[in-house]
Amino acid sequence: MANNTPPPKSPFKWVVISVGGVLAIAHIGVLGHLIRPQYPVINFPPGDYSSYKVEATRDGYTVEYKANDPRVLESNRELHLDQDRKGIFGNDVKRREYRRDEYTMDGSRNLGGGVFDPEGKSLVKSEECIRADAGARSQGAMAGTSIAAGALVPAIVNVPYIGWLAAGWVTLLGGRVGSDIGSEVGKIFNNC
Repeated sequence: MANNTPPPKSPFKWVVISVGGVLAIAHIGVLGHLIRPQYPVINFPPGDYSSYKVEATRDGYTVEYKANDPRVLESNRELHLDQDRKGIFGNDVKRREYRRDEYTMDGSRNLGGGVFDPEGKSLVKSEECIRADAGARSQGAMAGTSIAAGALVPAIVNVPYIGWLAAGWVTLLGGRVGSDIGSEVGKIFNNC
Protein backbone atom coordinates (compact mmCIF):
# COMPACT_ATOMS: atom_id res chain seq x y z
CA MET A 1 0.00 0.00 0.00
CA ALA A 2 1.35 3.43 -0.95
CA ASN A 3 1.62 6.16 1.58
CA ASN A 4 0.60 9.44 -0.03
CA THR A 5 1.19 11.63 3.03
CA PRO A 6 4.00 14.18 2.72
CA PRO A 7 6.98 13.81 5.04
CA PRO A 8 6.85 15.90 8.21
CA LYS A 9 8.29 19.43 7.89
CA SER A 10 11.64 19.85 9.60
CA PRO A 11 11.91 22.90 11.88
CA PHE A 12 15.69 22.54 11.72
CA LYS A 13 15.72 23.78 8.10
CA TRP A 14 13.86 27.00 9.04
CA VAL A 15 16.12 27.62 12.02
CA VAL A 16 19.23 27.29 9.83
CA ILE A 17 17.76 29.63 7.19
CA SER A 18 16.79 32.22 9.85
CA VAL A 19 20.18 32.17 11.61
CA GLY A 20 21.99 32.29 8.24
CA GLY A 21 19.89 35.29 7.14
CA VAL A 22 20.62 37.17 10.36
CA LEU A 23 24.35 36.46 10.03
CA ALA A 24 24.34 37.53 6.36
CA ILE A 25 22.64 40.85 7.16
CA ALA A 26 25.04 41.45 10.06
CA HIS A 27 28.00 40.64 7.81
CA ILE A 28 26.83 43.12 5.17
CA GLY A 29 26.37 45.76 7.87
CA VAL A 30 29.89 45.22 9.21
CA LEU A 31 31.35 45.40 5.70
CA GLY A 32 29.45 48.62 5.05
CA HIS A 33 30.80 50.08 8.28
CA LEU A 34 34.38 49.09 7.41
CA ILE A 35 34.24 50.29 3.80
CA ARG A 36 32.72 53.69 4.60
CA PRO A 37 35.54 56.13 5.52
CA GLN A 38 35.40 57.52 9.02
CA TYR A 39 36.52 61.15 9.36
CA PRO A 40 37.31 62.71 12.70
CA VAL A 41 35.07 65.44 13.97
CA ILE A 42 37.11 68.61 14.38
CA ASN A 43 35.43 71.60 15.97
CA PHE A 44 37.23 74.75 14.89
CA PRO A 45 36.73 77.83 17.05
CA PRO A 46 34.53 80.22 15.08
CA GLY A 47 35.54 83.80 14.46
CA ASP A 48 34.90 86.70 12.16
CA TYR A 49 38.23 86.29 10.39
CA SER A 50 38.84 82.54 10.70
CA SER A 51 38.80 80.13 7.79
CA TYR A 52 39.56 76.47 7.27
CA LYS A 53 39.85 73.98 4.44
CA VAL A 54 39.68 70.18 4.84
CA GLU A 55 40.80 67.80 2.10
CA ALA A 56 40.03 64.13 2.76
CA THR A 57 41.07 61.19 0.58
CA ARG A 58 41.36 57.47 1.10
CA ASP A 59 45.01 57.91 2.08
CA GLY A 60 44.33 60.48 4.80
CA TYR A 61 43.28 64.05 5.33
CA THR A 62 44.83 67.49 5.57
CA VAL A 63 43.46 70.46 7.46
CA GLU A 64 44.42 74.07 6.83
CA TYR A 65 43.14 76.43 9.51
CA LYS A 66 43.72 80.17 9.77
CA ALA A 67 42.53 81.76 12.98
CA ASN A 68 43.00 85.34 11.90
CA ASP A 69 42.51 85.54 8.13
CA PRO A 70 43.10 88.16 6.69
CA ARG A 71 45.94 89.14 9.01
CA VAL A 72 46.89 92.20 6.97
CA LEU A 73 44.52 94.64 5.33
CA GLU A 74 45.59 96.63 2.28
CA SER A 75 44.96 100.20 1.21
CA ASN A 76 45.89 101.46 -2.27
CA ARG A 77 45.98 105.16 -3.18
CA GLU A 78 46.82 106.90 -6.42
CA LEU A 79 47.48 110.57 -7.06
CA HIS A 80 47.56 112.05 -10.56
CA LEU A 81 48.66 115.66 -10.85
CA ASP A 82 48.71 117.27 -14.30
CA GLN A 83 49.83 120.87 -14.51
CA ASP A 84 50.26 123.21 -17.45
CA ARG A 85 53.64 124.48 -16.28
CA LYS A 86 56.54 124.15 -18.62
CA GLY A 87 59.62 122.27 -17.54
CA ILE A 88 63.20 123.12 -18.39
CA PHE A 89 62.89 121.67 -21.89
CA GLY A 90 59.34 122.86 -22.50
CA ASN A 91 57.56 119.61 -21.50
CA ASP A 92 54.42 119.51 -19.42
CA VAL A 93 54.99 118.50 -15.81
CA LYS A 94 53.01 115.43 -14.82
CA ARG A 95 53.24 113.94 -11.37
CA ARG A 96 51.89 110.53 -10.51
CA GLU A 97 52.16 108.89 -7.11
CA TYR A 98 51.13 105.45 -6.06
CA ARG A 99 50.97 104.38 -2.41
CA ARG A 100 50.22 100.96 -1.06
CA ASP A 101 49.85 100.56 2.71
CA GLU A 102 49.23 97.49 4.78
CA TYR A 103 47.37 97.67 8.07
CA THR A 104 46.96 95.22 10.88
CA MET A 105 43.52 94.56 12.32
CA ASP A 106 43.95 97.08 15.13
CA GLY A 107 44.45 99.86 12.54
CA SER A 108 48.18 100.43 12.90
CA ARG A 109 50.29 100.64 9.76
CA ASN A 110 52.42 97.59 9.02
CA LEU A 111 56.07 98.57 8.77
CA GLY A 112 57.29 95.14 7.67
CA GLY A 113 58.27 93.73 11.06
CA GLY A 114 56.92 90.75 12.90
CA VAL A 115 57.54 88.12 10.24
CA PHE A 116 57.93 84.66 11.75
CA ASP A 117 59.27 81.36 10.43
CA PRO A 118 57.43 78.02 10.89
CA GLU A 119 59.11 77.50 14.28
CA GLY A 120 57.78 80.85 15.55
CA LYS A 121 61.13 82.65 15.60
CA SER A 122 61.33 86.19 14.25
CA LEU A 123 62.88 86.47 10.80
CA VAL A 124 63.89 90.07 11.44
CA LYS A 125 67.31 89.85 13.04
CA SER A 126 68.38 92.38 15.58
CA GLU A 127 71.77 94.07 15.41
CA GLU A 128 73.00 92.04 18.38
CA CYS A 129 72.10 88.78 16.69
CA ILE A 130 73.88 89.78 13.49
CA ARG A 131 77.01 90.72 15.44
CA ALA A 132 76.87 87.53 17.49
CA ASP A 133 76.44 85.41 14.34
CA ALA A 134 79.39 87.09 12.62
CA GLY A 135 81.61 86.55 15.67
CA ALA A 136 80.52 82.95 16.07
CA ARG A 137 81.15 82.24 12.38
CA SER A 138 84.61 83.79 12.59
CA GLN A 139 85.57 81.82 15.70
CA GLY A 140 84.16 78.61 14.24
CA ALA A 141 86.07 79.11 10.97
CA MET A 142 89.35 79.64 12.86
CA ALA A 143 88.75 76.55 15.00
CA GLY A 144 87.77 74.41 12.00
CA THR A 145 90.78 75.55 9.98
CA SER A 146 93.22 74.89 12.81
CA ILE A 147 91.74 71.45 13.55
CA ALA A 148 91.89 70.48 9.88
CA ALA A 149 95.42 71.87 9.49
CA GLY A 150 96.70 70.14 12.63
CA ALA A 151 95.01 66.77 12.28
CA LEU A 152 94.46 66.06 8.59
CA VAL A 153 96.87 68.15 6.52
CA PRO A 154 100.09 66.34 7.60
CA ALA A 155 98.67 63.06 6.36
CA ILE A 156 97.24 64.48 3.13
CA VAL A 157 100.35 66.47 2.12
CA ASN A 158 102.22 63.19 1.58
CA VAL A 159 99.84 62.08 -1.22
CA PRO A 160 101.92 62.08 -4.43
CA TYR A 161 101.28 64.80 -7.05
CA ILE A 162 98.11 66.29 -5.54
CA GLY A 163 98.93 66.36 -1.84
CA TRP A 164 99.57 70.10 -1.78
CA LEU A 165 96.24 70.77 -3.55
CA ALA A 166 94.25 68.32 -1.40
CA ALA A 167 95.75 69.89 1.76
CA GLY A 168 94.36 73.26 0.67
CA TRP A 169 90.94 71.73 0.03
CA VAL A 170 90.89 70.11 3.46
CA THR A 171 91.85 73.41 5.10
CA LEU A 172 89.09 75.29 3.26
CA LEU A 173 86.54 72.59 4.05
CA GLY A 174 87.52 72.68 7.72
CA GLY A 175 87.01 76.45 7.79
CA ARG A 176 83.60 76.21 6.13
CA VAL A 177 82.35 73.42 8.39
CA GLY A 178 83.70 75.23 11.45
CA SER A 179 81.91 78.43 10.38
CA ASP A 180 78.56 76.62 10.05
CA ILE A 181 78.97 74.87 13.39
CA GLY A 182 80.03 78.12 15.07
CA SER A 183 76.93 79.86 13.69
CA GLU A 184 74.62 77.17 15.09
CA VAL A 185 76.32 77.26 18.49
CA GLY A 186 76.15 81.06 18.50
CA LYS A 187 72.40 80.98 17.77
CA ILE A 188 71.82 78.65 20.70
CA PHE A 189 73.90 80.67 23.19
CA ASN A 190 72.63 84.09 22.09
CA ASN A 191 68.91 83.19 21.76
CA CYS A 192 68.76 84.23 18.11
